[in-house]
Amino acid sequence: MRHGFLIKCAVLVVLVVLFDRLFPGPFAGAKVGVFAAAWLTGVLIARPEIRRDRRAWVALGAAAIFAVALFDDPGPLAFAMFWCALSAAALLPKFTAFDDGWHWGARLVLHGVSTIAKLAGDMRRFVRRGQGSRANPLALVALLALPVIGGIAFLILFAAANPLIEQAMTDIRLPAGDRMALMAFVALCLWPSLRPHAAVMRLAARLPDPEPALPGTSLPSVLIALVLFNIIFAVQNGLDIAFLWSGGALPAGMTQTEYVHRGAYPLIVTALIAGVMALAMLRPGSASEHHPLARRLVTIWVAQNLILVASSALRTIDYIEASMLTAWRIAALAWMALVALGLVLICWRILAGRSARWLINWNALAAAVVLTVCTFVDLGAVAAAWNVRARTAMEVDLCYLRDVGDGALIPLIELEGQPMDPITREKVRFVRHRLFTDLRANQADSTAWTPRGARRLATAKDLLGPHPARPHAIGGSAYRNCDRRAAQR
Repeated sequence: MRHGFLIKCAVLVVLVVLFDRLFPGPFAGAKVGVFAAAWLTGVLIARPEIRRDRRAWVALGAAAIFAVALFDDPGPLAFAMFWCALSAAALLPKFTAFDDGWHWGARLVLHGVSTIAKLAGDMRRFVRRGQGSRANPLALVALLALPVIGGIAFLILFAAANPLIEQAMTDIRLPAGDRMALMAFVALCLWPSLRPHAAVMRLAARLPDPEPALPGTSLPSVLIALVLFNIIFAVQNGLDIAFLWSGGALPAGMTQTEYVHRGAYPLIVTALIAGVMALAMLRPGSASEHHPLARRLVTIWVAQNLILVASSALRTIDYIEASMLTAWRIAALAWMALVALGLVLICWRILAGRSARWLINWNALAAAVVLTVCTFVDLGAVAAAWNVRARTAMEVDLCYLRDVGDGALIPLIELEGQPMDPITREKVRFVRHRLFTDLRANQADSTAWTPRGARRLATAKDLLGPHPARPHAIGGSAYRNCDRRAAQR
């Protein structure tokens, strides 16, 4: 037991030192992927039970995929997905079977929270074993006194006798206080993957099954509620069909843009609440579970919710066409697709008698697939490319493209080649020049270099040629900003 603990401690020290060497500055660049791969390797070395668990290898494979995404272009989503996959691999050997996404979501949350106390508790237990008595600060001092005091004494004597050792000791510089605090925080974050907390398994096991319930309801109340809900939803869907899908004339004082923009997100929230209520009304063991009328009414209600989600997506698409596409609007459309799939799965679960565990696992799988795709696709670059190709140069929001960053560089170069008036061309050229300069500086910096950035820079250089046009100066060092104002560079 102690041998395995010491191996985990050695892996932790190596990973913390590697972090310190890789990231003297910000936690950025392709080195994030390198550190993720090292973390994954360290877990494999320190946890032989993971190597023997076939299920854990599936999670490890997913973690390796996300480590590649972090190497290519690190981001918060890719890191979150990597951490979830690696944490699942660390926890899986503790369980005989995979149950459902609900309990595993809770385990991952508890696993992350246990970071704070796990390392300190394990060190205290290790000291207790070494002392054969209750662990306390005096026991820790007694454990470390001989090696620390003796080691310092011998180093001082050898430094006095050997000038090479003296020079080496003189060159040693301890990290600053803030750096030491950062390394301690990194150690706290890494340790639970090497030694998961037992409380994670105990607490998650006590969670109730994910079966929503509406206390105090009866079959008559469920039937009345379903009839009323269907009527209310039919009114809303009828209005959307009349004014949104058919393009009918709106009442005086209301514009199409106002009607389209107001309803997208509230309707999605409505559909989510309705889905949960549908599950609760026909939960297993209830009087309405097998009632023919209740099942038909719930099926009609779920179908109406699908129309509601489709209307939300159409509102979002109409608003995109009226304004522009953004990364968040792409994410919103993907979320709406997941909600629609969830409603279909709810209906199938009710009609086919599937369990809540089946429903949650399929929804979790669909969400994982969408999130995995998003880790490899730059949604900002996709939005920038669409805006450039669907809009004229005068209509493109250059300030948004500037905020997207280097993902908008290639679309901006394409936009610069389109016909436009001189003022607009100057604005486009200014934003393109700024993004190109920033990307080139980042790729010249080893701490910010990424393969995706290198590919973009190479493509941009090929498109721009050896002598790209520069924006004209206004009064020396000022250039035209994206919104036509002069801004100091």
